[in-house]
Amino acid sequence: MSQNIPQPIPMTNVDRAQLRAFVSEGFEALGLTAEDARIFADALIFSELRFHPGQGQGVARLRRYHERIGNGEVNPRAGWSVIKEGPALALVDAHNGIGTVAASKAMALAIKKAKEGGIGTVIVRNSTHYGSSAVHACQALDHGCIGIAFTNAGPEMAPWGGREGVTGTNPWSIAAPSDQGFPTVLDIAITTAGKGMMNWLIREGKKMPLDWAITPEGHETDDPAAALKGPLLGIGGHKGYGLAFMTEALTGVLSGGGFGLTPYADPKKLDVSHYFQAIDISWFMDPEDYAARMGEFVQMAKTRALRPGFDEILVPGEQEARRTATKSENGVPIDDVVLADMQALGRELNLKTPLEGLGPYTGGTL
Repeated sequence: MSQNIPQPIPMTNVDRAQLRAFVSEGFEALGLTAEDARIFADALIFSELRFHPGQGQGVARLRRYHERIGNGEVNPRAGWSVIKEGPALALVDAHNGIGTVAASKAMALAIKKAKEGGIGTVIVRNSTHYGSSAVHACQALDHGCIGIAFTNAGPEMAPWGGREGVTGTNPWSIAAPSDQGFPTVLDIAITTAGKGMMNWLIREGKKMPLDWAITPEGHETDDPAAALKGPLLGIGGHKGYGLAFMTEALTGVLSGGGFGLTPYADPKKLDVSHYFQAIDISWFMDPEDYAARMGEFVQMAKTRALRPGFDEILVPGEQEARRTATKSENGVPIDDVVLADMQALGRELNLKTPLEGLGPYTGGTL
């Protein structure tokens, strides 16, 4: 068959509980405490269930952290410390530790402050990659709070009019409860797409939209291989660049940490900064009333007249909730290349938990 015809990437379903146990044991083998390994494993499983595998926020990160910890880029036992604290605010230093773990603990602190005073904000400096923003924003939902989480990252996005990167993908998430059977959750990178999706399209043999990235010379391209060499573009053109720029102002600049060209510039100090906020709904109204009002808002959106070519209207978090339900019931589909690499890593680390496939994934588009 011609290589020009797009081909789906082979995937295998894996039992969710076994996958979680494998990843947790793997992180312990890499030097994390049992508690931190559990936090990290739960975060990666959360992302694996909710997102497209090409976004790269799921269990494939186990291999990347094996490399980062082995190279001394991340300290698995760094701990974290509160530099300054007030009733509603805290500044935290993550000491170049596991960003996902530091983020989870920082959001827990923000929630604690919100339950005491209505709102809590915690900013973290000297951290590392913290995974998907939704992991941390959704943490607030179990405590009757609205959660907000965002971070800076390596300089992959070009400023509007430029052809070199200066800000990161700088992802945001805002999570709010509803009475519709799923929470409303915005989870977006401020770039139109990330390089993980470009790699996925290369493997599938597909073109990409022209607004994802530009070549190093500054030209639009639909070739993901050419785009990998250049910077990413912001959502909404200059508006996305503006959001990413101001995200740096609220993370790296305000925290005293890295910003702009600094994050990931030094492999021994990744210098990433995060922002977390929790808002206690009960300060404003009964949480059940809020959920009902959000449900009413959801239905206002979903019952609007459809544009030609659309079957339904979705609200933020609805598609991800459907993915999570499907994958939880039928097994988590893992890219066969990733699965083979994880199994190999399991042998390298002498893990006791097996990682076995349940059978090929035959579902539709993720």
